[in-house]
Amino acid sequence: MHTDVVLLFLLLWMAGVSGQTSPKGQVLQPCLNVRSKREMPLTEGSSRKIVSPISKRSPDITKVWGQKSEQLLSIDDHDFTMRPGFGGPAVPVGVDVQVESLDAISEVDMDFTMTLYLRHYWKDERLSFRSNNNLSMTFDGRLVKKIWVPDMFFVHSKKSFTHDTTTENVMLRVYPDGKVLYSLRVTVTSMCSMDLSRFPLDTQTCSLEIESYAYTDDDLMLYWKEGNRSLNTDEKISLSQFLIQKFHTTTRLAFYSSTGWYNRLYITFTLRRHVFFFLLQTYFPATLMVMLSWVSFWIDRRAVPARVPLGITTVLTMSTIITGVNASMPRVSYIKAVDIYLWVSFVFVFLSVIEYAAVNYLSTLQERKERVLRERLPCTCGLAHPGTMSASYSEVDANTTGNYGLPEENGTKRERMLVQLAMESDQITGHVGSTAYSKVGIDTHIIDKYARVLFPGSYFFFNLIYWSIYC
Repeated sequence: MHTDVVLLFLLLWMAGVSGQTSPKGQVLQPCLNVRSKREMPLTEGSSRKIVSPISKRSPDITKVWGQKSEQLLSIDDHDFTMRPGFGGPAVPVGVDVQVESLDAISEVDMDFTMTLYLRHYWKDERLSFRSNNNLSMTFDGRLVKKIWVPDMFFVHSKKSFTHDTTTENVMLRVYPDGKVLYSLRVTVTSMCSMDLSRFPLDTQTCSLEIESYAYTDDDLMLYWKEGNRSLNTDEKISLSQFLIQKFHTTTRLAFYSSTGWYNRLYITFTLRRHVFFFLLQTYFPATLMVMLSWVSFWIDRRAVPARVPLGITTVLTMSTIITGVNASMPRVSYIKAVDIYLWVSFVFVFLSVIEYAAVNYLSTLQERKERVLRERLPCTCGLAHPGTMSASYSEVDANTTGNYGLPEENGTKRERMLVQLAMESDQITGHVGSTAYSKVGIDTHIIDKYARVLFPGSYFFFNLIYWSIYC
């Protein structure tokens, strides 16, 4: 009984204690709220700044650091081994080119080297993303390997590479609607079929051809983004041997029997060679050698040590010029314009040597005939008055002229000769001349006289025709 009473009082006491603590908690709650309000400026001051009126706009996710590009562009959610719109119409890919430099043009290798910025434009909706300000995102070459890009290559190229100093020169720019700009800096060495028949007075046309390697025109449509304005060149581009006349673009279809039709873009440029270098190094020296060979026509024909070395020197010099020009040229099977000029000049120099050989030969014949005449003619010493003798002999006919004691040799008929004695009026001389001797001497002298006129005239006429055809 007592135990039950004790338990009853204990329960009542505990109930009274719980009723007293509840109001106290209600009174203390405002204090806790006040404390929390005091602590809020210290702990949440940064969050109050974020929700300020200036920064109430939601941030652009393209400029927020911390999110991976793969997640932003949803790269992992798509298969980028296939082209955009696979199975549908061909994806259009626009191209424009900025030519930075023409580095070298080689006639021997028949190629040229060009450095350019190659830019591609297309749309891939798989790369679209949300952007409040419609701002693009720019990436380097590391992201290019994870998405689809056009597989361009240079037709007829011998070698090409993408610059990688200080990093790989590749840029990728993606717009919120999925449009993509892909740019890279490339140096390419490509073939250029040159026609050197007019070298060095020639004009060459070369082209750089761009094409997709795997995708036919059913899958990928290549086109110049803005026509001829898609090709831009640096105004400072210049070459030592060529003048760049013009650049232009064209588009054609290329057919391969095993794969089909492909769109091909052409960058065509026309080059005109500077001829002044070749005038100084080839044409002027050759012309001077030809003119130097004409000097021998004014040298005495008996001055063999003077005329022979002059002719040999000019021939060897022309041979050296021809060899030097051909050493820097490809071994083509047709004749070039410079070959025509050099070989014609070589013939003129060679003919000047032959001319002296003819003069020297005729001079030798002249001397032999003179010796024979001196041996066969009688001595005219002690003749009467020279004037009478000259007159009497000049009026005598050749058929009535005697043998003058010339003996017969081997039973042959005696040779009848007309002898004209050239007698000086102021002295008596024993020299006997002959008409044959006089004629031989005049003919030999006339050869040099004719050569002095014919050689320069012919060479001038050749130059007139040559430069009128090739210029």
